[in-house]
Amino acid sequence: MKPVVTVAKVAVEKAAYRYDRAFDYLAPETLDPPVRTGCRVAVPFGRSNRKRQGIVLGLEQRKEASGLKPVLSVLDRSPLLTEEAVSLTFWLKEHTFCTLFEAARLFLPAGVFLRLSTRYSLARDAADRSISDEDGRKAAALLARAKAPVAREKILKDLGLAADSDLLERLCAAGILTRSESAVRQVGDAKQKMVRCAENACPPKLTPKQACVYGLLQEAGCASVKELCYFAGTTPSVVGALVAKGAAEFYDLEVYRNPYADAQYGEDTGQITLTPEQDRAYRGLLGRYREGKGGVSLLYGVTGSGKTSVFMRLIDDVRADGREVIVMVPEISLTPQTIALFRRRYGNSVAVFHSGLTLAERLDEWKRVNNGDASIVVGTRSAVFAPFRNLGLIIVDEEQEGTYKSESSPRYHAREVAKYRCAYHKALLVLSSATPSVESYYSALSGRYGLEVLPERYGGAQLPEVTVADMNLERERGNSGLLSEVLADALRENLERGRQSILLLNRRGYNTFVSCRACGHVMTCPNCSISMTYHAANNRLMCHYCGYSVPFTQECPSCHENEMRYAGYGTQRAEEQLGVLLPGARILRLDADSTMTRFAYEKKLKRFREGEYDVIVGTQMVAKGLDFENVTLVGVLSADQALYGDDFRSYERAFDLLTQVVGRSGRGRFAGRAVIQTFTPENEIIALAARQDFPGFYRGEIALRKAMLYPPFADLCVVGFVGRSEEKVRGASAAFLKLFRATARSKYPEQPLRVLNPSPAIVGKVSNRYRYKMIVKCRDNRVFRKMMSDLLIRFSDVREFTEVTVFCDMNPDVIL
Repeated sequence: MKPVVTVAKVAVEKAAYRYDRAFDYLAPETLDPPVRTGCRVAVPFGRSNRKRQGIVLGLEQRKEASGLKPVLSVLDRSPLLTEEAVSLTFWLKEHTFCTLFEAARLFLPAGVFLRLSTRYSLARDAADRSISDEDGRKAAALLARAKAPVAREKILKDLGLAADSDLLERLCAAGILTRSESAVRQVGDAKQKMVRCAENACPPKLTPKQACVYGLLQEAGCASVKELCYFAGTTPSVVGALVAKGAAEFYDLEVYRNPYADAQYGEDTGQITLTPEQDRAYRGLLGRYREGKGGVSLLYGVTGSGKTSVFMRLIDDVRADGREVIVMVPEISLTPQTIALFRRRYGNSVAVFHSGLTLAERLDEWKRVNNGDASIVVGTRSAVFAPFRNLGLIIVDEEQEGTYKSESSPRYHAREVAKYRCAYHKALLVLSSATPSVESYYSALSGRYGLEVLPERYGGAQLPEVTVADMNLERERGNSGLLSEVLADALRENLERGRQSILLLNRRGYNTFVSCRACGHVMTCPNCSISMTYHAANNRLMCHYCGYSVPFTQECPSCHENEMRYAGYGTQRAEEQLGVLLPGARILRLDADSTMTRFAYEKKLKRFREGEYDVIVGTQMVAKGLDFENVTLVGVLSADQALYGDDFRSYERAFDLLTQVVGRSGRGRFAGRAVIQTFTPENEIIALAARQDFPGFYRGEIALRKAMLYPPFADLCVVGFVGRSEEKVRGASAAFLKLFRATARSKYPEQPLRVLNPSPAIVGKVSNRYRYKMIVKCRDNRVFRKMMSDLLIRFSDVREFTEVTVFCDMNPDVIL
């Protein structure tokens, strides 16, 4: 009777989507550490058996496993993926059309990943062997001069060979080179050098300083070298001498790199007092949580209604049950205030997940959660993958924001992943917003979600008085500046009263485009189909898509006349005009250019909170999440930029942005005011946002969505085509449409489908790659996803379009 063997199901990195699956490998019993589900492994892959990294997604017992390649080594002592993470990996592959490895790595911080390095050296008897080709002789000569094995990438680069060259493998087969492989982690663990008394030590005669150190160790048990030197008043050499005499021993203790270790958050105010409306919402959410069925609730409340207080009371109850909490915010810019709030109340039990941290800090925050040292995670989209094992609550704040949707593979939506995790753990998902997404509000009204409403501001604060400034009248009066008279007067008055103001202009830079008055030539990016923006800070024209920049010059590159002129307003120019309008005012500009340095955003906001600035002017990062009692004036400098976009969500985004920024004013004991500047004052969206009337906006929007068959009445699948040749990209989109139609008619006639012909993307070229899209209105069910997956695999076999990348994106926030 043949012995039973263990087979590992492995997701392998860099596997093409067309043949991606959980590959079978023999799991040798002799490996140490052993092969376990959730661990990373090194495996031979492909015809060349190149070593690749993989993640074990399951083990099974078989009586027969002939022909299987073996797992070469196990790279983790303990599993990194839980059973839940493994199941979610397969769910992500099906729903986002990504590979298994791409999905699995979402659960791990970037710093924990390994780089498999292949190095070569000259064999001892290489001189006795003949080398037939010139490249082989050059490789041997290069390695003969090297003092240590050389990485494969460096050898091929130095020889001018392609990355997929098999030269080095052939030289190894001929016995001329030897190969060695190793796994190197991108970020190492942080260690602190510690000292403890040696076991059963009978210390010899010690000097007075050594005796002092030894006495401290006996009293404390252990201490860091730094602490011993501080308290004993000695140098590290004394500690080293004590170790050399056998009285003590060194050891390493892992420590966590905490990005917020030095931050001061003040004292927690203690018990949270809720208004009757807040208490009603809190008890509704608590009741749904206590049901233990894993449901979804929408917490809808006007700006300043105290939604945060409601879900913090809920968090207290969840933590009292010994369960864990994830709190998501849409942007890094909103995390400082949220972190301060949670750290003040919950201390070091809060971990932070967002891309603004270094790789090392992200790794250590992940380890704190994985080891059970933190029970609350606050962060952006990636926080939804925090490695909790007993989740009780996930809160998605500002749930309508598009940043919760990933625009690169895997193209997941954090809200959908949160639903999966809450269902798995029988936890509660709370979606919170003053302007919920149309889809979420529809689900709440139809009974699929719970609904809790906070219709009034907290503590008697009133919604701001809103004035709509008609910029057409301003131009007729000869005012060609950025600020209307009513806003300029309000800014002066606010400054005189010692109050603060926030101005929104959702365009960074100085001027938004540059053109030639002689021939009309507009300066566009050579890599992207987008106009370039003038930045006064560095006197350069910059592309906000690919980063390309050139020095500004008056000479037109087309007709060579010195007639190049600026046009349009950006935040830099707004800052300059405010300085003229309000001499002596302290103006803070907040945009991507002014917050490039680490923690710049939170430092600047802290100074604004402390009264060091009078006015903030910035992009949409100033529109949400800010809560300053002394801000009593908000100005929207160009509402029309938001109103007239290129897809069906334009009005929803405009209403959200205007409502949220207006809601920054008058949040405390002082009355607030807002001024919205527009060339289309008759637009109903502006009036609705001024009244903070989300139900009114929803009624009009949902009727339009139903008539046009847009979400929530249908799902949208956008098929994207990207490549360097526009002709190839256009041809690929047409060929895919033809294949799609034939497949749908022959194999899936029961699927309800509406297909829009392929067309260029809104921005047709980015970074020298042309982009086309095809939109399918459908039902996002298992049958449709299987059809699209099969189409992607079949189309990848069409040799004519191998240079074109094709991908599927279900319900994208922004249509390509």
